[in-house]
Amino acid sequence: MATVMKLLGSLGERQSHASSPSSICPIFRCISNRFYARSSKSAASKEEKLPESESEPAYEEEVIPSSGVSRPLSEILKQLNKRVPDGLIRTRVEDGFSIRYIPWHLVNRIMNLHAPEWSGEVRNITYSADGKSVSVVYRVTLYGVDAEMHRESTGTASLADTGYGDPVQKAEAMAFRRACARFGLGLHLYHDDLS
Repeated sequence: MATVMKLLGSLGERQSHASSPSSICPIFRCISNRFYARSSKSAASKEEKLPESESEPAYEEEVIPSSGVSRPLSEILKQLNKRVPDGLIRTRVEDGFSIRYIPWHLVNRIMNLHAPEWSGEVRNITYSADGKSVSVVYRVTLYGVDAEMHRESTGTASLADTGYGDPVQKAEAMAFRRACARFGLGLHLYHDDLS
């Protein structure tokens, strides 16, 4: 890693003050930030300080992930289709029926783990004409190195039912979970309910 820092230093000396190695190529910032984060204690103990450019802010706390981010879409889908451990599944009773589900925040963490470059957005919020329910359309998009793919789904909640929080948030969480299930995440729960 010391040779990388020497290379970075020599590149920085050759460039004018307006352009640093990190402005030429983002990978230099990534390497130098990781090096700085790992070696800050050892550099302090050796009394050796790395020169910092005054025009560029220090990114001590910024960590740029590099592994697992760029993968083919087929690998991401394979991971999402795996069975979710029973310890993550919750049960609630609604209208006399026992419903097994994965809380939205756990679905979010699973998505971050297996598909770190996913995105989600609320596409539409619609209140029923009679004012008794709200429906939310949610889109989840997965990004692989070879393709991107999106799925949409809806969630509906009664405006009178505030037992599990705000009806719009409940409908959004339901739509988010269902959109992720269209990629295979937790899909086994729907099949288990049928048997």
